[in-house]
Amino acid sequence: MPLTARQEQVLRAVIEEYIAGGLPVGSRLLSERFHFGVAASTIRNDLAELEDMGMLAHPHTSAGRVPTDAGYRHYVDSVVAERREGTPAIMLERDRAASEIDDALRETAEALSRVTELLAVVSAPAVTTSSLRHIEILVLQPRLVMVVLITTSGQVSKRVFPFGEAVDEGLADFARVYLNERLMGAQLGTRRVAAVFESADLRPRERAFLDALRPAFETPDAGDVEGLHLDGTSRLLDNLSRAGVGHLNEVLQMLEERYHLLELLAGALHEDGIYLRIGHEMPSPSLQECSFVASPYGVANRSLGTVSVIGPTRMDYPGVIAAVRATADDLSSYLEDIW
Repeated sequence: MPLTARQEQVLRAVIEEYIAGGLPVGSRLLSERFHFGVAASTIRNDLAELEDMGMLAHPHTSAGRVPTDAGYRHYVDSVVAERREGTPAIMLERDRAASEIDDALRETAEALSRVTELLAVVSAPAVTTSSLRHIEILVLQPRLVMVVLITTSGQVSKRVFPFGEAVDEGLADFARVYLNERLMGAQLGTRRVAAVFESADLRPRERAFLDALRPAFETPDAGDVEGLHLDGTSRLLDNLSRAGVGHLNEVLQMLEERYHLLELLAGALHEDGIYLRIGHEMPSPSLQECSFVASPYGVANRSLGTVSVIGPTRMDYPGVIAAVRATADDLSSYLEDIW
């Protein structure tokens, strides 16, 4: 059922008062602090109807109401989405070399966590979203070969392969030249890559060696989390503790086992603009008393990674959304400059 104009105002007032003070909000406070132009009894009726709609909850120990996940969601969709005012961007140094992208992303996470007082997560450009710039095939030991992939985004991927017998360095040199000539500008896991490894021009010995190295050129394992930069874990736990949120041990374990965050970030990478999950919209049960705000960043209309914040459902949504949006925009501008 759509809300009336006054119910929209009452819901917004309850949520913003609760975010600011953390206490249930009653009709008397609303009547005294806001000018709705109606009696307190009418406000009580509005609160009751909003509760019936699932927008508010009524703690049994209090006469006031608190927002539900549905209430927060309605607030964000109908109020915050309309606010496009800027927030001071978290500026990055423009004279960095491309090889220092990871340092810039780490500093971005640190700065965003300080601004929001919550946990900030910034994902590095995934190898599969960038094109290959250079390939190295290195014989580390007689039976050990390392494949090094350098992408146009400055990311470096390394993988070591053991062999049952000593590797001919001439074969490694052939592989390096052959792959660099044919895969420059290609993306991992594409048909172009497969065609290079399956070429009819390869001799059996060359094909066998390349087949052994081929996994390095396939889609990386989803458990590879080296490209995640987190800052503000203690801030998140402090905020959750003050909000009376349980499952703190489970939350901490999820953050330590960072691959669980990939599921959360995957949806945001392909979103056009702000990506938001509130409470029970979160995929992990341990995070269902939290909210997640994210935005992709990238270049040339291509998403490379995400900027995101995790906090309790009682968070400053307008401020956090503005900070995440501005940070993603500035990070995109930074990458455009150094690309």
